[in-house]
Amino acid sequence: MRLVAGSSVELEQRKWVREKLLNVWSDEIASMYTQFDVIVVGGGHAGAEAAAAAARMGAKTLLITMNLQTIGQMSCNPAIGGIGKGQLVREIDALGGIMGRMADKTGIQFRMLNRSKGPAVWSPRSQNDRMAYAAAVRQELESIPNLFFRQDMVVDLLVEEGKIRGVRTQTEQVYHAPAVILTNGTFLNGVIHIGERRYGGGRAGERAAVGLTAALARLGFEVGRLKTGTPPRVDGRTIDYSVMEEQPSDEDPRPFSFMTDRLPEERRSCWLTYTTPEVHDILRTGFDRSPMFAGRIRGRGPRYCPSIEDKINRFADKERHQIFVEPEGLHTYEVYVNGFSTSLPEEVQVEALRRIPGFERAHVLRPGYAIEYDYFPPYQIQYSLETKYVEGLFFAGQINGTTGYEEAAAQGLLAGINAVRKLQGKEPLVLKRSQAYIGVLIDDLVAKGTDEPYRMFTSRAEYRLLLRQDNADLRLTELGYELGLATRARYERMVRKREAIAYARERLKTLSVRPEQVNGFLEHVGTSPLRQPDKLIRLVLRPEVRLADLLDHLGWAEEVLLPIEGMEPLAEMVEVELKYAGYREREEELVRKMEQLERWRIPDTFDYHAVPTITMEAREKLSKIRPQNLGQASRISGVSPADISVLMVLLKRQQVSRETAS
Repeated sequence: MRLVAGSSVELEQRKWVREKLLNVWSDEIASMYTQFDVIVVGGGHAGAEAAAAAARMGAKTLLITMNLQTIGQMSCNPAIGGIGKGQLVREIDALGGIMGRMADKTGIQFRMLNRSKGPAVWSPRSQNDRMAYAAAVRQELESIPNLFFRQDMVVDLLVEEGKIRGVRTQTEQVYHAPAVILTNGTFLNGVIHIGERRYGGGRAGERAAVGLTAALARLGFEVGRLKTGTPPRVDGRTIDYSVMEEQPSDEDPRPFSFMTDRLPEERRSCWLTYTTPEVHDILRTGFDRSPMFAGRIRGRGPRYCPSIEDKINRFADKERHQIFVEPEGLHTYEVYVNGFSTSLPEEVQVEALRRIPGFERAHVLRPGYAIEYDYFPPYQIQYSLETKYVEGLFFAGQINGTTGYEEAAAQGLLAGINAVRKLQGKEPLVLKRSQAYIGVLIDDLVAKGTDEPYRMFTSRAEYRLLLRQDNADLRLTELGYELGLATRARYERMVRKREAIAYARERLKTLSVRPEQVNGFLEHVGTSPLRQPDKLIRLVLRPEVRLADLLDHLGWAEEVLLPIEGMEPLAEMVEVELKYAGYREREEELVRKMEQLERWRIPDTFDYHAVPTITMEAREKLSKIRPQNLGQASRISGVSPADISVLMVLLKRQQVSRETAS
């Protein structure tokens, strides 16, 4: 029978087909399109690590970001690592994260900072091609089969009975998951300031994220306000580099990733110049229109990375400040003017910039600006980065009050790991301060809190000789392998490195040298000659002697050093281990003492207000932060050793009572 167009029979049949298709589509949506194990909100450095970790650990993961083209974008300077930060990147890599490999792949300059100081504070840093880095991160994420993407803005959270159930976007799409990780960066109610101008934005050229702060506030979260800033970008063709100091890449560059066998060969230098008193005078003419000095910016900025106007105001006695000129990439003339972060009116920025030696003809591509944004004081998260108020909801990155790509990535990695472990019914991964800089970072946030953007430094780690950048794989790769993040190849490479170090130590203990073999070398390096044969290891312990040079002189490199993969100098690692063994033992003793405190678990229901023998400040802070053990409690500002002693007595009594009752 042939149907007549528009007939009632045809209309009924179309209706039946449409309903059939809708039913099928609804089932498809329910099973594939809206149901996930983990949802990550935000595609910056924290979001990228969180999504990669969760998906690679087996969770069906959705990454929702406002712009798919800006995943992994370097919002501020085009560099990875630095003092304290480089250690974080190597730890991220050792656990199986992505930042180190992406930095190595797109680096245009590599330097080891602090080489004039002890190895405990040596810190790797790379200058990177900004566009290539973001492209590499996206390519890496898209290679993970279990990871899905959505360009949208999350405006609300679905919460039932104190548990996260999913998110709602501005397009009224609802996505369900029992674990959600928020990594919103500077986008939450972000406001950009340039002089007297202010407008909403998460960063230049991108709008702010609205709605989510209000949703979290309704759930009982305390909201704070922070501020950060960025300098102008300048056309490198209009800069006179001849009057600046060149800062080339290291001749023997070190990678971030323990899996990198070769670094890119094409490099770029950075350059150093300085401000002058004239520059400072010009900048002061804009202070009356400065949003910071006029009070339009209420959020606190980073103490250790102040704006140029803040520097000349706070350090009025200084006649000059360093300005680092950093290339943005191999295929662009755009340069980043590091050290000139500012939110002054653009005309003041340009006028002052053009008085800096080398910038007399500078063409500004983008002005500097300050940005205010919402964050959530980190006493509201647990050591797993799961929030205390909503089960299954995790915070990572600048939402916790940190600043910097590396701090964000470290938190994202841990949040991704712990979201999956929660779904698996396993205990969360909590790294100790003696185990990783990542542990220092999270412990500082939870136990001490922050009311200004937190930045990692080597000085924050009390066990920094144990937490060197060169041994991050020895500390963490086995753990990463057990988690399912570090590959078998990575684990086996670490094992061979460990064996090579042990082999070298034993060979140095057994091999002896005669005076005639080494005295010429010893005199050359400025140390006393031998008068009789001695063990090789005793020579290595001399401060003036470098193991690599000594082995080269003797021709014994192959006798002592087993070949290992990668670009790490094995001789240097062995030498550091030997020369600093005494200091390591002292730090390890301190770790053992702290571990004794950390063995004393504090019940979640412990009533601190019922303990009148500890101070009122201690009662309030302990009740607010709720540490998991006495070690964590001892690091809370305002909690004294006397308070810890009282708590230990009470916990011992509780333990005795439980044992007696059983």
